Amino acid sequence: MRIALVAGEASGDLLGAGLIAELKQRYPHARFAGIGGDAMRAAGMDTWFDASELAVMGLAEVLRHLPRLLRVRRELRRRVLDWQPDVFIGIDAPDFNLGVEKWLKQRGIRTVHYVSPSVWAWREKRAATIGKSASRVLCLFPMEPPIYAKHRVDARFIGHPLADEMPLDPDRLAVREQLGIDPDRPVLALLPGSRVGEIQRLAATFLSAAARVLEEVPDLQVIVPIANSPSNLAFRRVLAKHPDLERLRPALRILVGNARRLMIASDVILLASGTATLEAMLAKRPMVVAYRVASLTYALVKGLGMLKTRNYSLPNVLAGERVVPELMQGNCTPKKLADATLALLRDPEAMARIEPRFRELHLQLRQDASARAADAVVELLPAPSVA
Repeated sequence: MRIALVAGEASGDLLGAGLIAELKQRYPHARFAGIGGDAMRAAGMDTWFDASELAVMGLAEVLRHLPRLLRVRRELRRRVLDWQPDVFIGIDAPDFNLGVEKWLKQRGIRTVHYVSPSVWAWREKRAATIGKSASRVLCLFPMEPPIYAKHRVDARFIGHPLADEMPLDPDRLAVREQLGIDPDRPVLALLPGSRVGEIQRLAATFLSAAARVLEEVPDLQVIVPIANSPSNLAFRRVLAKHPDLERLRPALRILVGNARRLMIASDVILLASGTATLEAMLAKRPMVVAYRVASLTYALVKGLGMLKTRNYSLPNVLAGERVVPELMQGNCTPKKLADATLALLRDPEAMARIEPRFRELHLQLRQDASARAADAVVELLPAPSVA
């Protein structure tokens, strides 16, 4: 059995490693090859290229690396076609993988796309296009397969690996002790985004909101987790120019990494819309979700009707109702963010009510995703030979 896989970033590398481990249980002598990182190599995959070859973000960076990316794609397609795998699995990285999948599918190789793009949020018609590339789509969220079904595309809900990984009932006090956080003072976690552009766009607004909350809650602890060196530099530049720095300084603490544990330890989380909202939900913590993009970008997306959802954050999308406040675009102001945060801090009953709702959603997503992904792949493979 030959199985080719391509993952282009750290999260995809972990998904790929989990999938390889499960497939090995079903096909002990299978061979795995393609593009991956340390986790997939440790799981037993022969990497023709490292995942870092595809880890390019932003238009300018993509253009700068385009000749290399095109060379990698040509070489990958040639090697996969020569190797003739029983299935090709593209893990996330849709800009790269969907084109490769379509090319291989047209040449008779079964293809799987693992992690659906957000067809529930915008450009739903992409589902039909994705079906031309993938023989089967593996979806992390339950609302996605029905969208593909409308376009006659085979898609399976397998659950979300984060839901398998994170505890159903996290121990907040234990995590506070591990992080050295005062257990008797309230904690506001600020997560303005992990990308430099997000930090430049949102961090000052978040800090101003925190300063307003601090005026009303003098014993507040404001903690910011920083993902990496570029993010740290961008955040400290914003902080250095911030007019509320002196007021914030006694309450403010910066953590290197530990975002997920900080979420568990917090009383309320103020965060940018994105995957972090799913982690906050799985941490069972109340949150205020905010986001702002360039005005022209927002006008184009709205004007062209590309946005198909009333709710932006994953907790609200999964719940099918507004369970957490969303303050987007013009509503993303220090005063509105502070007011929403204070409303949660002042209403312990509302904070308590949200935990069982989030636990229910956690259970919905906790499906042993790697095993279910392997089952969905196995259905496309020939039966293993019997010695």
